[in-house]
Amino acid sequence: MGKKSRVKIQKSGSGASAVVSTKEMMTLISELLQKCSSAAPSAGKEWEEYVQIRGMVEKIRKKQKGMSVVFEGSREDYFPDLMSWAQKNQASCDCFTVTNFGTEGYGLRARRDIKAEELFLWIPRKMLMTVESAQNSVLGPLYSQDRILQAMGNVTLAFHLLCERANPDTFWLPYIRSLPQEYDTPLYYQQEEVQLLLGTQAVQDVLNQYKNTARQYAYFYKLIQTHPAASKLPLKDNFTFDDYRWAVSSVMTRQNQIPTEDGSQVTLALIPLWDMCNHTNGLITTGYNLEDDRCECVALQDYKENEQIYIFYGTRSNAEFVIHNGFFYQDNIHDRVKIKLGVSKSERLYAMKAEVLARAGIPASCVFALHCNEPPISSQLLAFLRVFCMTEEELKECLLGDQAISKILTLGNSEYPISWENEIKLWTFLENRTALLLKTYKTTSEEDRSMLEKPDLSLHSCVGIQLRMAEKQILENTSACGRTKRLHFQKKLEEGAPLPRYKESDVALMENADADAKLPIILRKLEDVEEGQELPLEMKTEYDLDMEFRGPSEQEEGQEKVGKEADSALDLMGSST
Repeated sequence: MGKKSRVKIQKSGSGASAVVSTKEMMTLISELLQKCSSAAPSAGKEWEEYVQIRGMVEKIRKKQKGMSVVFEGSREDYFPDLMSWAQKNQASCDCFTVTNFGTEGYGLRARRDIKAEELFLWIPRKMLMTVESAQNSVLGPLYSQDRILQAMGNVTLAFHLLCERANPDTFWLPYIRSLPQEYDTPLYYQQEEVQLLLGTQAVQDVLNQYKNTARQYAYFYKLIQTHPAASKLPLKDNFTFDDYRWAVSSVMTRQNQIPTEDGSQVTLALIPLWDMCNHTNGLITTGYNLEDDRCECVALQDYKENEQIYIFYGTRSNAEFVIHNGFFYQDNIHDRVKIKLGVSKSERLYAMKAEVLARAGIPASCVFALHCNEPPISSQLLAFLRVFCMTEEELKECLLGDQAISKILTLGNSEYPISWENEIKLWTFLENRTALLLKTYKTTSEEDRSMLEKPDLSLHSCVGIQLRMAEKQILENTSACGRTKRLHFQKKLEEGAPLPRYKESDVALMENADADAKLPIILRKLEDVEEGQELPLEMKTEYDLDMEFRGPSEQEEGQEKVGKEADSALDLMGSST
């Protein structure tokens, strides 16, 4: 898919470069599992742990060289088969073709003019690879007995993909052959490329992603070797780390939620052809038609013949795009950086501040977002900062005063300050806090721009530097905004300007109405809950690999060990997707 598909095609290999005994490999796998299942490193030691885990993985990869399944030829060679297969199975493919768009990779090109909101693409359920189809496949017996697969649909999809790839007679062969053989997710980064992300907000998620992928690989390698229900899987003799990394990245960049066949709940799916569309800013235009039992997509805008057809992946930050999709989107109007703020429990006014925040529906400690556009802070963050900076008297007014309810309701409304002093304090705090965050980066924006001009810079290095620069730009803009606001309210205070008065009819809710709320229930992606809001469902769901293991000693071998690890994983896993 698009920018995620810019790959260097591997050559097919037949047989391992060296014979590795099962006992030797199991020893390496057990060591990796033990390392990845140990307690989280102390602050500042995360990079050291990553380097250690990566070294263990590279040792395993070296032993497995030549064992991975790779199709002959280039990816482009299989696109005609993909289109023929789609047409044969009643998918729409008359008004577009798959084309290479250079730096954007492969995408869909219009073969004729297409009008905005015109239905141009539909894919019937039988073409989709879903958790349900996995249960009815060779993976079914293991799925029915393994709690990790049952709890994590994305992991199930990854193994479904691997099992079908190993089957030359699979129904999905035209689709699987059309997938990239490598990706640009951080799982494919060289160590020095990951190092460029140090200091960014994305780096911890990147390190966790690698650790969790390695942990899952080790767990399932042992499971496949020891569990009776896995005896017929076509992975027993050649399940490599590279295979799992490929499957994880395929699912991570493509999975989506669709309704189950009876429409009672949702399940995860890979959607052929539709997943070739590249991203642009806009609105979600893909839905599922339960009556016709198919995924449908309408045009986001007017497209002329030969123009590329885009879709909107959802309101992801560039950090999320890099981590979960493998690209940086330069014109991302939804870009943002996270900032964690909280009221100290040791503060004398903690109880009062926590109560005011609770009445406003805001936690006393929360992860907020600073946005790339104006204003850089949301109404919710404004409300939090106002409470954070309140005096005891101002807090009493919000809890006991005659206008207490109105004050709570207007906490996030920029038109009605608590006081000029409060506004000065909150904007001073934000200005200083973002300035401090900027100092945590190891390079300046000027140095980043110079690095981008190097002719031998790799794609992944370029993406890492672009992400670093984008984060700094948001922080710089927010700091500048804080300074401007501070000076504005200082002037108001000095002039003795009266505070704006509000009438009951003027009371506004903290958050503006969300335009997306007017959209129909459609394919939407699972995104991190931002600023305490309810979990949205939008397109291009991310891949959750956060499995924790707290089992007995790694010296224990066999199915009993694997089962205990699975129990521990589920105890600590939290969300399944």
